[in-house]
Amino acid sequence: MSTPAGGSAATTTPHVTAEDARNAAEAARESTWDRPSFAKGLYLGHFDLGLIHPHPQAPDDDVARGDTFLQEVEAYARTMDASVIERDAQIPDEYLAGLAKLGVFGMKIPREYGGLGLNLTYYGRALAILGSVHPAFGALVSAHQSIGVPEPVKVFGSKEQKQKYLPRCAAGAVTAFLLTEPDVGSDPARMACAAVPSEDGSEYILDGVKLWTTNGVIAELVVVMAVVPSRGPDENGKKTGGITAFVVEADSPGITVEHRNKFMGLRGIENGVTRFHQVRVPAENRLGREGQGLKIALTTLNTGRLSIPAMAAGAGKWSLKIAREWSNARTQWGHPVGEHEAVGKKLAFMAATTFALEAVFELSAALADAGMKDVRIEAALAKLWSSEMSYKCADELVQVRGGRGYETAESLAARGERAVPAEQLLRDLRINRIFEGSTEIMHLLIAREAVDAHLAAAGDLASTTASLQQKGRAAVAASGFYAKWLPQLVVGKGLDPRSYIEFGPLAKHLRFVERESRKLARQTFYGMGRWQGRLEYKQAFLGRIVDIGAELFAIAACCSRVEMIRLKDPVQGRSALKLADAFASQSRLRVEVLFSELWHNTDDADSSLSASLLAGDYAWLEDGIIDVSEGTGPWIADAAPGPTKQENQHRKYR
Repeated sequence: MSTPAGGSAATTTPHVTAEDARNAAEAARESTWDRPSFAKGLYLGHFDLGLIHPHPQAPDDDVARGDTFLQEVEAYARTMDASVIERDAQIPDEYLAGLAKLGVFGMKIPREYGGLGLNLTYYGRALAILGSVHPAFGALVSAHQSIGVPEPVKVFGSKEQKQKYLPRCAAGAVTAFLLTEPDVGSDPARMACAAVPSEDGSEYILDGVKLWTTNGVIAELVVVMAVVPSRGPDENGKKTGGITAFVVEADSPGITVEHRNKFMGLRGIENGVTRFHQVRVPAENRLGREGQGLKIALTTLNTGRLSIPAMAAGAGKWSLKIAREWSNARTQWGHPVGEHEAVGKKLAFMAATTFALEAVFELSAALADAGMKDVRIEAALAKLWSSEMSYKCADELVQVRGGRGYETAESLAARGERAVPAEQLLRDLRINRIFEGSTEIMHLLIAREAVDAHLAAAGDLASTTASLQQKGRAAVAASGFYAKWLPQLVVGKGLDPRSYIEFGPLAKHLRFVERESRKLARQTFYGMGRWQGRLEYKQAFLGRIVDIGAELFAIAACCSRVEMIRLKDPVQGRSALKLADAFASQSRLRVEVLFSELWHNTDDADSSLSASLLAGDYAWLEDGIIDVSEGTGPWIADAAPGPTKQENQHRKYR
């Protein structure tokens, strides 16, 4: 075994400053806006309904192929027993083989490479069907298709890489995406996994540990993010090194799946800890340039995040179906429980929210499929909002079901009752608020894009390190931007009762969105003026700004969807209008609360209390309990180099 250039296989997590982390994130962020974005406009006070309505329509051939495929998926899904997955904590091999035969693993892969070439809309609808059987199916397929090997290779791969890998993926070779490390989550600047080039440049030697590798336990191919050391400019004068993406064969010598993780939900998920020790990766397996890995990861996640809204919509539909049927069947005090107002309000919330969940997914997917708009904020908003609201629907389902909602499906069946896995759904959906960007990280990501125009206009005003002289020059420059922009936020179509009358009773909600969009932009400006460079640390304020935009986006999506439905089916359109009206009315109340909390809150007091708590001032409050986890291990496991050779523990099904 030749010694790699640099010689060391150490993977110690580097120490980085806040500035280093910020710079790494900014370098990978797509900072230009070459295409219009409806959601970005919402945060700037520009409500351009024409960017989303009417929805872009797929070609008739795509619709026909998609409908046929969904029928096949639904037929096969009805043959699968979800209780087996819950009992054995894994998806049976025959189910994986059946999905591969249907072409599920190649849904988004172009037909020229053996895939089905479906658009995001039909891909998401298929995920909703499969996820309604058991959410582990959704995790399996989306981890493979949305962020695994197919998507980054399709977007960033060379012609040779596409020909080599995409047909395998389409045929059923399960793939995974490996980014997170034991000590590195949403801060990629601290990544320790290293890829050191060999002396002749023909290969890279990969060392490190990756955590929470969804599909990693059974994957045949994985995309790995690793840090390549800088070696100065290359022959073309371009910078070398940095976080880089590689396609790696999972059975390569030196790769070990050390542990299969277990979670509160998604019992069938194949998620583990993967160690790389002196793994030789051919240079031709590198995706893109050195240092382009984080950009590849973020770009892949942009559309990959739409898998969560799709499955969230499916979860909403399932929750609503069970709640409706149970509320009619269960009688209390002489009436079905659904006729009691306390339960009826929950049903109304679930129905209205489910309609909105589907509207948000369908709109976001249609925009992404058309490719005419920049949907990075739309996809992020859809993921953020849908993961939160679908969980609330599932929580309400458990409450409506009462004790039976808390009881497992297995126990219900053993007692002779219908085996409804309501508590399982609650456990399974909980992860959507964490993975592919936690709610907190999504708030920061979207906020960064939402205030981008302010930061650009403010220049050094937004800098915490700029001198007074620099801030003075920046103030002069910013005044020109705001002198033109602020007057545009005073009046708009939302003040004209004749605006959007083609939407009938829903016009008032669109006028509300237009008015609140301008108000949102003004409030963001006030925040910028108050805190300047410290605004980025006001995470609670920014989180509310983002949540307001998410609600406005959902209202607009619902109104547009009603019109799309009405054109195809007037009868269903009238029914959809009632759902949209109910959702918009509920959403408007949430928006009002969020606006109020921008300036009337306990943020400062909470920050002070939190600091004191971390300093140990309230340790006495924890007296009187037993922490059984003490002494069981460190908070974060040591990622020291493992043995040079171990048998891979991959489970094969083909």
